Amino acid sequence: EKNRYSKEAILKCPHCSKTLEKIKERKDFHVFKCKNNDCSYYQKKLNGMTSKEKKRFKKDPQAFKLRYIFRQFYIDFQPLSKESPELPAVDLSKIYASPHTLGLILTYHVNYGLSARKTAAIMQDVHGVMISHQTVLNYENSVALLLKPYVDHYPYELSDQFCGDETYIRVNGRWHYLFFFFDAVKKIILSYPVSPNRDTATAIRAIDEVLIKMKEIPENLTFVVDGNPIYLLAQHFFAQLGISFDVKQVIGLTNEDPVSTEYRPLKQIIERLNRTFKGNYRSTHGFGSEHGSISYVTLFTAYFNFLRPHAALEGKVPVVNPELKGLPTMPARWTKLIGLAQQWIVEQRQA
Repeated sequence: EKNRYSKEAILKCPHCSKTLEKIKERKDFHVFKCKNNDCSYYQKKLNGMTSKEKKRFKKDPQAFKLRYIFRQFYIDFQPLSKESPELPAVDLSKIYASPHTLGLILTYHVNYGLSARKTAAIMQDVHGVMISHQTVLNYENSVALLLKPYVDHYPYELSDQFCGDETYIRVNGRWHYLFFFFDAVKKIILSYPVSPNRDTATAIRAIDEVLIKMKEIPENLTFVVDGNPIYLLAQHFFAQLGISFDVKQVIGLTNEDPVSTEYRPLKQIIERLNRTFKGNYRSTHGFGSEHGSISYVTLFTAYFNFLRPHAALEGKVPVVNPELKGLPTMPARWTKLIGLAQQWIVEQRQA
């Protein structure tokens, strides 16, 4: 009954066992620091500084992070969750268009980056099919609902080189962020969440979508990203849950440190992916809703992984599916891909 006797758990430094002091409260976590000057961690960092760094440290100690820091996260997120997403009940057989027409619409709208209005215009002017731009968007949303579980749960064969980055897209007149994580060798998009915030929670979700696709997490797993600190925070979050990986940050446009020099090529690869996406996205002039942005990004990912030939792969698609390989035209491949996704959904529901 006497509250003065009740205490919260005390966090202590693992190097000197002194009590950590809370110094900051962020949206997703609290920051604790060890302020013991005799801490072995602090002394090791201090003694490892060069004479030039020591002179700068005396003038500007805030520029260096020498003391042990711990972040206590309050993010309600369960990593590596094996729960399947809700599978949509979309019946494309009831739309007022043939499968070939649907494949043509997706080819113009996704492959060639035409806006919904231009797609509707070319369907009428070239093919004589009367269709509105809103119908194009409706088809886009319906197909994306079908393809997303198939794209996210496909058993990809992955390499050991992964890179990530975020880029801007326009949603409801406001800037949103698209997080891409990419297999730099196999040229496969592994993660593509869209968020109104460039925050730690979205970085955690983006990395988690990559980890789920791995049959086994390798011991030397490394992600190459930019200098945004949210990826280091995500690394700390996963480490507290026993999931370890390394994060290499390529900072700036010039190689002023050994890490940037070694990993710059992977950073350039993910930047090239961003430019490829922007080339397709630019004609849309942004999206009217978050649902529409997710639908378009899902279709672009399906196209990039399963349908788009890549020069670095000798003209092959990143994910070679024998059932798609022999089809002569792109509309036929889109139609077959949709059929494979529908078949996968039926099998999952039966299981």
